[in-house]
Amino acid sequence: LTTHVYSMIRHSFIEFINTPWTGAAIVARSRFRSAARHQEAEASETKSDKEFSFYPPMPGQDSALSWGGKKFDELPIVHINATYNSTHIQLTDSTGQSMVRTSCGTKGFKNIKKSTPIASQTAGISAAAKATAKGVTFVRVVVKGLGPGRLSAIKGLAMGGLEVVSITDNTPVPHNGCRPRKASRM
Repeated sequence: LTTHVYSMIRHSFIEFINTPWTGAAIVARSRFRSAARHQEAEASETKSDKEFSFYPPMPGQDSALSWGGKKFDELPIVHINATYNSTHIQLTDSTGQSMVRTSCGTKGFKNIKKSTPIASQTAGISAAAKATAKGVTFVRVVVKGLGPGRLSAIKGLAMGGLEVVSITDNTPVPHNGCRPRKASRM
């Protein structure tokens, strides 16, 4: 029913309620008022539920949230590839164009030192500094791999001045595909 029909029904009911104080009018008045309060409470609950959510919006879903005037889909994405030997960090805009790229090797770490958490944190700080120079403040983070520098790289981004909005783990998991490497003997 439309709001016009609801308002017509409400006005006719109010006229009935405003008749002299008969027993039926008193009962009807109390029921109408409690129903109106219940309806207003439901409207306020659904309104507040639509305004706030703990989870970021799904792709293509409208949201009132914005970071620096940009919607969630428009935020730049930091891709972190944490391998066992090194950590690579790349910042792309929402369309996928590369803006900043850095790794542990470009920061001066060699050989086994590239696989340390300190090296990935340094690379994260460097990537954040380059990103803030290009005017980026809010980013989404996508982490791939199980290397030792995956959390340190995110910490480095935050230390460098970037605001991390969301963290997504995009590590590929085989459905019993290739045979894994043999376990190292100590």
